[in-house]
Amino acid sequence: MPPAAESGSSADDGVSADDSASGVAETARALLELTRPGNIVSAGVLTFTGAFVAAGVFGTPSRVLAAVLATVFATGAGNAVNDYFDRDIDAINRPDRPIPRGAVSSRGALAFSVALFLGAVVCAVLLPVEALAIAVVNLLALVAYTEYFKGLPGVGNAIVGYLTGSTFLFGAAAVDQPLDASVLVLFGLAALATLTREIVKDVEDLEGDREEGLRTLPIVAGEGVSLGLGFLAMIVATVASIYPYVAGAFGPVYLALVLPADLVMLSACVRSFENPSLAQRRLKQGMLLATVAFIAGRLFITPGPVA
Repeated sequence: MPPAAESGSSADDGVSADDSASGVAETARALLELTRPGNIVSAGVLTFTGAFVAAGVFGTPSRVLAAVLATVFATGAGNAVNDYFDRDIDAINRPDRPIPRGAVSSRGALAFSVALFLGAVVCAVLLPVEALAIAVVNLLALVAYTEYFKGLPGVGNAIVGYLTGSTFLFGAAAVDQPLDASVLVLFGLAALATLTREIVKDVEDLEGDREEGLRTLPIVAGEGVSLGLGFLAMIVATVASIYPYVAGAFGPVYLALVLPADLVMLSACVRSFENPSLAQRRLKQGMLLATVAFIAGRLFITPGPVA
């Protein structure tokens, strides 16, 4: 039988091991949370959708997989580095996020984002030059947004809108169809819908942004004007969404799905004047339904009214 002191030491070691395992698990959960799992999955789906709408049942699944993974890694990296730079603002607006609540250090979040960016680069170099060019432009835009443009009225919102919409272009470029007309419409719809959602988000985050000294659109122009501009952008997007049907690229199935999506997003804009948080969720739901409409349009590709 070991001495009592040794026995006590073993018990302490066991507790320490459990605590250590628990700490590692908590850190892993926090790092995953930094990536916004729902967002990265959605971004990957959008890239796949761009490839599918452009090429249908494509013959280059390896390229599509590389493009989807590059998007997932890059989106996760962007979300993590955004939390790194927003840690002071999040302490006011989002105290439950990993860095403000102490689940992961700011330095750890930055290192994690760099690792994800490297993963995105490795995947992107396997793709055609057009896709690689989009990836480079997006990386530069993301860095510029995080470092310089996030707090400028409307500019940061526009960059985020472009980055979201470009996931469709990236998927189309991966299958050598970067200028497919339907994908370009999808890009515009997603970019404008995201621009609107970002404006609504700025209204929701007004207190923390003002405390941090940012000059977001609602702070500079007022909440009503900002939400009105978002509504106008959404009107343009929904009108443009009809083009694939009018041009004869997609048929009635597409129209039957995209019109309800348009209504969901337009009604969300109306609700944003009263409930920005609910409006954000509805805009996401509407964009998801619009994505389904484009997929269905490509699956059931019957002529529209114009041959």
